[in-house]
Amino acid sequence: MYKIRVILDTKEDVIRTILVDSDLNLEDLHLTIAKSFGFKGQEMASFYRTDNEWTQGEEIPLFNMEEVGEGVSMKTCLLQETLSSVNDKLIYVYDFLNLWTFYVDVIEISEDKKEGLPQIILTVGEVPTEAPEKEFVAEKLDDGFGVEEDADDAFGSFDDFDYNEY
Repeated sequence: MYKIRVILDTKEDVIRTILVDSDLNLEDLHLTIAKSFGFKGQEMASFYRTDNEWTQGEEIPLFNMEEVGEGVSMKTCLLQETLSSVNDKLIYVYDFLNLWTFYVDVIEISEDKKEGLPQIILTVGEVPTEAPEKEFVAEKLDDGFGVEEDADDAFGSFDDFDYNEY
C-alpha cells in the first residue's frame, strides 16, 4: 500500500493525501488523482519522471504515442516499478488546455493490505475554478552563431539596406 501526497501547483495550499494499492498502474493513479481534486478524469494527461529538485524528465503519456512498437504509457507503467521508494516523485499534468500541474510524492510504502482503496485520507484547500497561469522560462542556449549583435558586422547593417532599389 502506498501513501501518496499530491500537491496542486497554486499559490494557496491544495493538497490531497491518498492511499492506493501498490499493484496499481499509472492510468489508475491518474484517475484517482483527477477525481480526488474534483475532475472527471476525461482530459488528456501525462506524468513526468522527476528528480528530487522537481526537474521535469521523461514523459509517461496517458496513451502510447509510438507509431510502431510498444511505447511507454500510463497503462504499462506500474506504480511499484515507477515509484519504488519513499520520496520518489512525479509531476502530473492534467488537461493540456488548462495545464493543471500537480506534484506527486510517495510519503509511505507498507506491505499492509486495506479494503476500499483508493481512499483520500487528507484534504487541504479548495481547488480554484480556473487553472493557475503558467510561465514558461527556457534557458538561453548557445546557437553557435555568436552574439546576436555580430550578425550585422560581416555584411553591414541590414537596417540600412534599401529594399525598394530592387
